[in-house]
Amino acid sequence: MSEITPRWEWRTFGTRFARAEAVFAALETKGVQETDEIYLLTEKGSNVKVRAGLLDIKVLQQVNDAGLEQWIPVMKEGFPASAAVVRGVFNAMRVTPPDLTRDTYTFDQFLAELIEPTAAVRAARVHKHRVRYVVGACTSELSEVTVDSVRTRTIAVEMEDAAAVVAAVDSLGLAGYVNTNYSRGLAATLSGAPPRYAVLDVGTNSVKFHIAEAGADGTWKTVTDRAELTRLGEGVKEGGAIATEAAERTAAAIKGMVDEAQSAGCIAIAAVGTAGLRMATNSADVLEIIRARTGVKVEVISGDEESRLAYLAVQAGLPSATGHLVVFDTGGGSSQFTFGEGDHVSERFSVNVGAVRYTERYGLDGAVSNEVLREAMKAIAEDLSRIADRLSPETLVAMGGAVTNLTAVRYAMAKYDPGTIQGTVLTRNEIDRQIEQYRTTPLDKRAAIVGLQPKRADVILAGACIVRTVMELLGKHELTVGDRGLRHGLLVERFGSSHVANRS
Repeated sequence: MSEITPRWEWRTFGTRFARAEAVFAALETKGVQETDEIYLLTEKGSNVKVRAGLLDIKVLQQVNDAGLEQWIPVMKEGFPASAAVVRGVFNAMRVTPPDLTRDTYTFDQFLAELIEPTAAVRAARVHKHRVRYVVGACTSELSEVTVDSVRTRTIAVEMEDAAAVVAAVDSLGLAGYVNTNYSRGLAATLSGAPPRYAVLDVGTNSVKFHIAEAGADGTWKTVTDRAELTRLGEGVKEGGAIATEAAERTAAAIKGMVDEAQSAGCIAIAAVGTAGLRMATNSADVLEIIRARTGVKVEVISGDEESRLAYLAVQAGLPSATGHLVVFDTGGGSSQFTFGEGDHVSERFSVNVGAVRYTERYGLDGAVSNEVLREAMKAIAEDLSRIADRLSPETLVAMGGAVTNLTAVRYAMAKYDPGTIQGTVLTRNEIDRQIEQYRTTPLDKRAAIVGLQPKRADVILAGACIVRTVMELLGKHELTVGDRGLRHGLLVERFGSSHVANRS
């Protein structure tokens, strides 16, 4: 074979690539090709196929630090194939060949006598519809693939320059996807195992982590859903910097989550950052610490985008939330509001009203006087003035750690049960009862309250005050609790489905 300059290759499989498809739609098509091939699949993940009547073998030469692969062509032989060529095929697959009783083999003999009787090899018939583009000087393609009657899709990017491939993948919005070569991708498709995806919501107070399986019927099944309090925004005021200790704490938590996602077989990870990273003057440095430690690029999203994703999660996960709807999600550094009805969003915005800020300003991490509480509530109401003097919505949905903890305390929930939390109705009277309980309880005793996360004990009073103030300003005496928040909306947005995860 003539000398070929090896290219760095990246590929992923899935059914929907919203961002990448939008990029491709704006580009000129560089060619369309239909091919029929047979891949010889093994557990070793070798790249052996028959295309256009030729045995085509590539060998993995190296994998770089970014996970890109470099494959070298080592064979292109036609049929009939000699016994020596056949041995080379089995050696490439790292499978012991059966006894070779012929000097040469036709294609049909090769399949019927050698491949089909070999349990370690599966001959998969693959049809490809390939559409090619150029992305940042890299060759790229979006392919519709049918393998043994099972359909999937794949995107590939390749070029001699590894950095250019990484940049092109990033520009397609696919930086969080795992590089999966053709053989492994086809084997996974044929296995019937539902693909898994992970999402991370890096907030001011906590990092929320969610893994879900995508069902063939368009629904999601939760595999993992948890949060870890890292206090990324501890001590940060607008125009301030995130402390190195807080950044390292958060990076360590994310590293554990990324490792868990990889162990669970997730094919992609999407990560977004919210208010703490928006406000901090050194957010770029913090993002680089996280990327260097975990390999994950966290995208800092706007408050409006937070609101939109939360609304999307409510639409998918709370079908009972109908009519004129207000969804709010309160966190450690900000609160997001979305006003709408059905699929129509009339307004969405974010305000810098978060539990950490008022806890630090008014000392709400312990028992306080009624006077201090009134001052805090007054300040919260002033900072929430944008939602005042509006028509009361038919449905008010609250999301975030504050309201889910209030609900868990309402049920005296020793072990958190998201299925019970989701859709619970909380009244003003219940929230008032808990505010008084937290106001009069020292921090060490607060942490022992059944249902309250001990690490959230210091900020729960401020969080409850924010929730209570929202209800008052919007003229509502009750609200519906949504356990499925930004991370669930992100799952739907990035990886596609009309339904948010069903609990197993």
